[in-house]
Amino acid sequence: MQVTETLSEGLKRGFTITIPAADLQTKQDARLKEVAAGLTLPGFRPGKVPVSVARQRYSAAVRAEVLEQTVSESLQSALEERGFRPAGQPQVDLVSGQEDGSDLVFKVETEILPEITVPDLSDLSLTRLKAVASDEAVDKVVADIAKRQRNFEKVEEVRPAAKGDILTVDFVGKRDGVPFDGGTADDVNVEIGGEGFIPGFAEQIEGMTPGEEKIITVTFPENYSAEELAGKEATFDIKAKELKKAVDAPVDDELAKKLGFETLEQLRDLVRKQVEGEYEQLTRLRIKRDLLDALAAKTDFAAPEGMVDAEFNQIWQRVESDRKADQLDDEDKGKDEETLRADYRKIAERRVKLGLLLAEIGRKNAITVTQDELGRAMRAEAMRYQGQEQQVFQFFQNNPQAVESLRGPIFENKVVDYLIELAKVEDKEVTPEELSDIPPANI
Repeated sequence: MQVTETLSEGLKRGFTITIPAADLQTKQDARLKEVAAGLTLPGFRPGKVPVSVARQRYSAAVRAEVLEQTVSESLQSALEERGFRPAGQPQVDLVSGQEDGSDLVFKVETEILPEITVPDLSDLSLTRLKAVASDEAVDKVVADIAKRQRNFEKVEEVRPAAKGDILTVDFVGKRDGVPFDGGTADDVNVEIGGEGFIPGFAEQIEGMTPGEEKIITVTFPENYSAEELAGKEATFDIKAKELKKAVDAPVDDELAKKLGFETLEQLRDLVRKQVEGEYEQLTRLRIKRDLLDALAAKTDFAAPEGMVDAEFNQIWQRVESDRKADQLDDEDKGKDEETLRADYRKIAERRVKLGLLLAEIGRKNAITVTQDELGRAMRAEAMRYQGQEQQVFQFFQNNPQAVESLRGPIFENKVVDYLIELAKVEDKEVTPEELSDIPPANI
C-alpha cells in the first residue's frame, strides 16, 4: 500500500492511496473460492462448483465487494498509522480499480480530531447554589393549584369584563366586509387576558359589558393554520352576552380530597417534595453551567469545521422555528440574521469543543456507560408515553442508533459528576429567585 499526503491544512487531511493490482487479485481470488464453495448449481455437487464458473457468474460483484472492503481497511490503516482520528465520515473518490488487473487508486479528504491535552484541573473551584423549599414557596404552589381548581360564577351586577373573567360572546369574522368560512360562532367563552385566541382578540373585548356590541380589528399570525387568513387583517362583529368571574377553590382539606389526598397537609408534603426536586435540578444546572464555563476557558484547541457546521445547523433549525413562531428570546429579537448567525456559530463551536474535551477526560479516566444505565434511560423514555411503553421499547430494539443517542447525555453527566467530585465546591444558600436566574443557554 502506498499513501501520499495531498492536503494538510489545520485539521484537514488528504491522501491518495494506491493498492497494487496483484494484492487486489489475491483478495479477489480468495473471495471467489469462498463463493464457489458455497454455491449450489445444477450439474455440480454441493461445494464442488469450479472457481472458473463462480468467476464467470460473480466476478463483477466480488470485485466490487473486495474494492469496498479494501478501501475501508486501507483507509483505517493509513489513519491509524499516523495517529489520526477522523472527525466525521471521510470523503472517498475512486480513481481506478474497477477493472481486473488495475491498481486500486482512491483519494481521501477528511477532518481529524485535534490533539487534546486535558488541562490542569487541580485549581477547579465551583459554587453550588442551594435554595430552601420554604413555607412561602409551598403556599404559592398550593395557591396556584387552588386557582386551577377555580369555578366561574355569573356576575349579576353590570360591570365591564376584566382580566381573569370569562366573557361569553357571539362573533362574526369578516374580510373586506364579507364573512369568511369558520369565522362565525355563538356562545364562545373567552378568558380575558388568556391565550388561545388570535392575538388582540381577547385584549379588545376587555371592558365590554353584557349586551354591548363592538367591531374589532385583528391580524392573523403568519403561521396561522388557515393559509388564506395567515398574515391577513380581519374584523369581528362582537356581541357580549354573559360575564362570569373566577372564584378560587378554598385552600382546605376539601381541595386536597378533590385531588386524591386525605388532608391538606398530605398535599403540602407532596408539593414540598416537588419544590425541593425542582430546586435540586436548578442547583445541578447552575453548577454544571459553572463547570462548563471553567472548562471552556481552558480549551486551547481548534474545533473541526465539519462538526461545528453540523452543530450549528441543528441550532439554527431551532432558531428558525422559534422565529417563525415569534418565540425568539427577547435579547435575540432585535438582532439581524447576520448577527444571530455569528452568535450561534460561537455557541456551536463552544459546544463542540466542550464535547471533545469531556470525551477525552472520560476516555482517559475510563468512564463508560453501562448497559444497565442505557436500560434505565430507555425505561425513563418509555414512561413519558403512558400506554405506549411497549411500542417505545420496540422502537429502541429496532433502532440501535436511537439507543446510542441516549448514551451521549449519560456519558456527559458521568464525566460532569466526576469533575464536580474533583473540584473544590463551596455551598451557598440563595433565594429561589436567585437560583432560577439562569443566564441564556450557551452550552
